[in-house]
Amino acid sequence: MARPTPTTAPRRRRRTIGLIIAAAFGGLLLVLTIAVGIYGLIIGPPDRDTDAPGSPAPTGESPRPPATVAQIPETTDGEEFATAVAHGLFTWDTHTVLTVEDYRQPLLEVTDPTGHETNGLVADLEDYLPNRETWIALQEYQTRQWLSVDDVFVPAQWEEAVEVGGDAIAEGTVAYTVTGTRHREGVWHGREETSQHEVAFTLFITCPPEGEACHLLRLSLLDEPLQ
Repeated sequence: MARPTPTTAPRRRRRTIGLIIAAAFGGLLLVLTIAVGIYGLIIGPPDRDTDAPGSPAPTGESPRPPATVAQIPETTDGEEFATAVAHGLFTWDTHTVLTVEDYRQPLLEVTDPTGHETNGLVADLEDYLPNRETWIALQEYQTRQWLSVDDVFVPAQWEEAVEVGGDAIAEGTVAYTVTGTRHREGVWHGREETSQHEVAFTLFITCPPEGEACHLLRLSLLDEPLQ
């Protein structure tokens, strides 16, 4: 049998991991394939210089924020990073000079440094951030949004997947499921209105063991987290 070439070997390895997970968990393969991307699970980030740390993300209930967007802080702590990203996903204010793209940018700045998961993450964000047309409509009502986090944890389904995948899953790759409450506030016919909605989702991140800062790989569909 011909020996796999350097180009084909990783592809075969990724297919093998997919089959292993499929055999063990059935529907979990669909979740991991769509919401994560097998390539991002088994290939770690390359060596690179880290940028200067940013300011902390908002922590929940607060007065209307200034016309700036908090950056996702650099950290090697997976839970801290996942919590900051969660706030970044849900904290925005249409009653400022900022646009939805301004809120999207900090999330893209902490994406997979290899670039392999970036396009997928861009698509994932469409499930979380308003599109431009919706943003313009929300501006009429001075709508703002923020998140109260209840829990951040590594789901059992991810731990099971790691047991099956073993060394094929890149070291430092982990999933965190976040549960909390999405708050919205706006003005309707001159009257302030508020709403609350429970949310749950899973973030797939990598925190390389060499001490590099964590990065965001992919997101599950909103309210379809790993358990």
